[in-house]
Amino acid sequence: MFLCAVTGPVRCWMKHCTLRSFGAGRPRLVLGIETSCDETGAAVLDEAGVILGESLHSQKQTHLDAGGIIPTVAQRLHRENISRVVQEALDRSGIEPSELTAVATTVKPGLALSLGIGLDFSLKFVRLHEKPFIPIHHMEAHALTVRMLHPVDFPFLVLLVSGGHSLLAMAKGIDEFFLLGQTLDEAAGDTLDKIARRLSLKNHPECSTLSGGQAIEILAKDGDQLAFHFKSPMGQLFDCNFSFAGLRNQVTIAIQKKEKEEGIETGQLLSCAKDIAAAAQYTVASHIAKRTHRAILFCKAKGLLPQHNPSLVVSGGVASNEYIRQTLKIVTDATGLQLLCPPSKFCTDNGVMIAWNGIERLKQGKGIVSHTQEVHYEPKAPLGLDITTDVKEAAIKIPPLKLRINS
Repeated sequence: MFLCAVTGPVRCWMKHCTLRSFGAGRPRLVLGIETSCDETGAAVLDEAGVILGESLHSQKQTHLDAGGIIPTVAQRLHRENISRVVQEALDRSGIEPSELTAVATTVKPGLALSLGIGLDFSLKFVRLHEKPFIPIHHMEAHALTVRMLHPVDFPFLVLLVSGGHSLLAMAKGIDEFFLLGQTLDEAAGDTLDKIARRLSLKNHPECSTLSGGQAIEILAKDGDQLAFHFKSPMGQLFDCNFSFAGLRNQVTIAIQKKEKEEGIETGQLLSCAKDIAAAAQYTVASHIAKRTHRAILFCKAKGLLPQHNPSLVVSGGVASNEYIRQTLKIVTDATGLQLLCPPSKFCTDNGVMIAWNGIERLKQGKGIVSHTQEVHYEPKAPLGLDITTDVKEAAIKIPPLKLRINS
């Protein structure tokens, strides 16, 4: 199954659970707050995953105009908007703070200045209303969002790809993960954004309001993937780690060469921009797919995946890229896994995923602290138990797959 949208049946399934689970009792309600990077998000969910109210303030255009995320600017925008965003989520839900069961907030990992705003607001809120507090690991929240939409059981394989993270992990439980691989330099989304900036795609009429990754995807649809050949990163290393900095360097050299040939200045659009976008997107997708393929084979060899209906869950901002999803579908079809991707609006940072992670923890009584307890944010925080060395030592070679598809 390839889950890519919230459909009628999914919503009906959640509502059915609501009625069945609550009976005459009072539902547990969680307010989720997200400020790990450049999105200020808040949402109120019930324990069946029904979204009662949500609000999101995006800083995308501000940072797009600035050419990248500036932490102090992100901090200021979070500070200016968090109170309004939280109040909007509460107002739209029809829930008073006194009716909440708990508040869940991202405390790790992320930009320190951004995390600080969310945590400071949340601690004041829970102390004012005397509510339990649930600190949330941002990457765990991404990994578990799919369970709000589809009844997927543990264990399952997770691929998280975004502007700040690229990693593969085995999800054993709501707070139990085995880290199989992670980026050694920069994340996939960061690479695509930097390539888009170097191509000056914000000056392209189709891309002026899009993020870098979105611009690459749009232009790549009309580009020739074969016009440029970029070497796939880490081709001779038999692990599940990622590396994208070398690819970005290759693309930069190609752009510089073409600018010289066409006699244009930096900031002007190359005639071959669509071809470069297509070739770069293919190389990123291929690298992600190959590392994921090896992770699947490793997990199968070690008995980490269930024999019945094993799943690969893909989330994070880059998971919204349809070309990358299709490339991963080739891998899951070949290995017998179902590919589960939350809808695009749930792949990017939002308050809903934080509230849902709070619901998951509330149900199992894990990671809940008193409103009087001191909590600190952690800009750098690993996901689970690192077994990347075990993966490398296994040295699993993957069979060839035809990954190049029509963009």
